Amino acid sequence: MNKALLSGNEAIARGAYEAGIQVATGYPGTPSSEILKTLASEYGKDIYAEWSTNEKVAMDAGAGAAYSGRRTMVTTKQVGMNVLADALMYTVYTGIEAGLIVVTADDPGMFSSQNEQDNRWYAKLAKLPLLEPADSQEAKDFVVQGISLSEGFDTPVLLRTTMRVSHSKGVVDLGERPEVSDKVGPFVRNQEKYVCTAMWAKKRHPIVEQRLHDLAQYAESSPFNRIEWGERSLGVITSGITYAYARDVFPSASILKLGMSFPLPEKLIRGFAEQVEKVLVIEELDPFLEEQIRAMGVDVVGKDVFPPYDELLPDTIYSIAVDAGFLSEDKATQPVAQSTSALPLRSPVLCPGCPHRSTFYLLNKMQVPVAGDIGCYNLGCLPPFNAQHTMGCMGASIGVLHGMAIAGLPEKAVATIGDSTFFHSGMPALANMVHNQSRGVVILMDNGTTAMTGHQDHPGTAWSLHGEDVPHVEFKPLLSALGVQKIVEVNAFDIAEVEAGLKECLDYDGPSVLITKGLCVFISRDPQPAYVVDADTCIACGECFKLGCPAIVKSDEHNPKTGKAKASIDPTLCTGCDVCRQVCPTGAIHPPAQTTKRSKI
Repeated sequence: MNKALLSGNEAIARGAYEAGIQVATGYPGTPSSEILKTLASEYGKDIYAEWSTNEKVAMDAGAGAAYSGRRTMVTTKQVGMNVLADALMYTVYTGIEAGLIVVTADDPGMFSSQNEQDNRWYAKLAKLPLLEPADSQEAKDFVVQGISLSEGFDTPVLLRTTMRVSHSKGVVDLGERPEVSDKVGPFVRNQEKYVCTAMWAKKRHPIVEQRLHDLAQYAESSPFNRIEWGERSLGVITSGITYAYARDVFPSASILKLGMSFPLPEKLIRGFAEQVEKVLVIEELDPFLEEQIRAMGVDVVGKDVFPPYDELLPDTIYSIAVDAGFLSEDKATQPVAQSTSALPLRSPVLCPGCPHRSTFYLLNKMQVPVAGDIGCYNLGCLPPFNAQHTMGCMGASIGVLHGMAIAGLPEKAVATIGDSTFFHSGMPALANMVHNQSRGVVILMDNGTTAMTGHQDHPGTAWSLHGEDVPHVEFKPLLSALGVQKIVEVNAFDIAEVEAGLKECLDYDGPSVLITKGLCVFISRDPQPAYVVDADTCIACGECFKLGCPAIVKSDEHNPKTGKAKASIDPTLCTGCDVCRQVCPTGAIHPPAQTTKRSKI
């Protein structure tokens, strides 16, 4: 049997291949992004994969493909489930023609997210089966088995991973891809099933409830769930990555591993609990399992000792278990701590050569209220800029800006939003501003890619996930079609141009859009030589440090009058973007030779 060392995300992609999936859609977001990237690069000949405009579009497209007889996967990070939820709910009622699996990659510990929401609740809310792999092997296998489950019960299946499962690597046994027909259609005309209008959806609800009952019966003997008997003094009920942690911390305990964690196998759980002295429920984040098990009348210990936030890493579980009396410290082996305290600290900053730097430098200078959004530019809220004052979810910046205006805020305010985010959910909010005669400046920060999640494509790029040349949407005609009267486009690397454009938009009495165009440094095709600082001309005024560029560092030389350190430029980091030269009041910063300015897109 062939084996491979795969991350959880790579294993999910491999599972899609081995499950005979033919269509995969999603929107990029850590920790899920590598799934579609791997599908496109490794299995693109067999599976159509796309980055959709947003998660709801991805889910609707997935439903359409599954209705048409194609096995399908939809991927998202945990907050993306909020966007696709509307589409997910109707697909549970309609069912499918071919298997449909939805992957949600949750983020306990909030390594790259604005909340720690636990998406297991979506399974209970939507009434669909939930699978939780504990490692890469299960991540692959659960996709294959999940497709069979989906088709067997005529329902979408939710597969929930977490950051640790998504990004940890393990040895995976590989299988083969089944024979998959290239033929599709004709489309099934079954209006009472697939037209989710009230009169027909009402008839589907009892079917959903019966399906849930049947799934619970299936869960009792499902291969997803298993008991590993050990000492009967302690029984642990767990799922997902916490199974691996629990096995490490409690090597001799009896463990009920729930690979299918909704609906729960009540008889299996009761039988397990009856044969152990104490039952401990270990789960990240919410008491999802615990509350349901308690409702069965089973006495368990869970969130009364384990916190409902952050990761439950082995050393954390060990410490809590010892304190709570579930482990004897003198008889237990303490797991290797996962502490990162010995690692050097690194402040999150915009990359050297980032096109957003000039905008936040000016926003800090002008001290205007800024409604922010999701993306690299959210770093504008941190020092030295401190120039972004709200941030909630994708596309929220424009809606919040509108709220500032209708609240009667006396200050002139702006919103910052990226190009991919604007396509994702910014357009409806801007149309709302235009229609309701709002005011404020939307800064559309166009860096030519979906940068923070790994430089994926979007409708504004001229290339697709597969690297093919594709049509793209131009912003100025789009904004005009939305009814925006004031549109100013500037080169993001020209501070004077950005400042003039921003002031022009701020002076406009109505909704305006400032497009700051400049390629992300990681896809830029015109790198420049590193700049240098003339120490004799530098007066240590500190203006260049206000740019927050990692390439600009303090030198060993100081201004003899003030004692402040002069600036120096690290040539290994500098991209020659020219912005620091523009802010230097004495002309101390310059290129080593004559070069051209960094071009806009």
